[in-house]
Amino acid sequence: MIEFIIGSSLAASAGLNAWMPLFLLGLSDRLLPAVDLPGGWSWLSSDIALWIVGALLVLEIVADKIPALDSVNDIVQSILRPASGGIAFGAGASAQTVAVDDPSAFFSESTWAPIVAGIVIALIVHVVKATGRLAANTATAGLAAPVLSTVEDGASFALAAAAIVVPVLALLLLIGLIVAAVLIVRRTARRRRERIPRQPGSGVQT
Repeated sequence: MIEFIIGSSLAASAGLNAWMPLFLLGLSDRLLPAVDLPGGWSWLSSDIALWIVGALLVLEIVADKIPALDSVNDIVQSILRPASGGIAFGAGASAQTVAVDDPSAFFSESTWAPIVAGIVIALIVHVVKATGRLAANTATAGLAAPVLSTVEDGASFALAAAAIVVPVLALLLLIGLIVAAVLIVRRTARRRRERIPRQPGSGVQT
């Protein structure tokens, strides 16, 4: 169960920012004695991986705060964020950390199961994020983009960091993210209904 919480939180983090969980995983493996990525994922903590992922992280953070460019960035990230979610789920859930003593039990069924789960979770979060951002940009002429992006980056960082160090806190943050996603979807659907003009005679005759 704890492995699933860690992986889900990291994948959700990737749905908000593709590179945040990968960078934090690599950095944690490099700096924290309590975190040890398995051999298949140890490349995340290599010098070249940290530099590349760090540069891409900065690029996404900047691009996501520029009105109009943030929508283009979301389109590009439609592939990158799910892929990152799969990697983050697989690497994080299989790591030997202060929270995971025997991750092999989670992978006994299939080595692809965590990766697929991470892709699906990150994709769902990304779609909700992109939909909410598009609606907010339309309503505010793009003025909300920097504020929303900062909140999303903060949530991505909090989810990834908590998943690595305090999974219980990550679970609470994940629940909060799910609640926020449901509210965004419902609000977006309601606004779309309000924009649709009612046709004469469409009411129910009594």
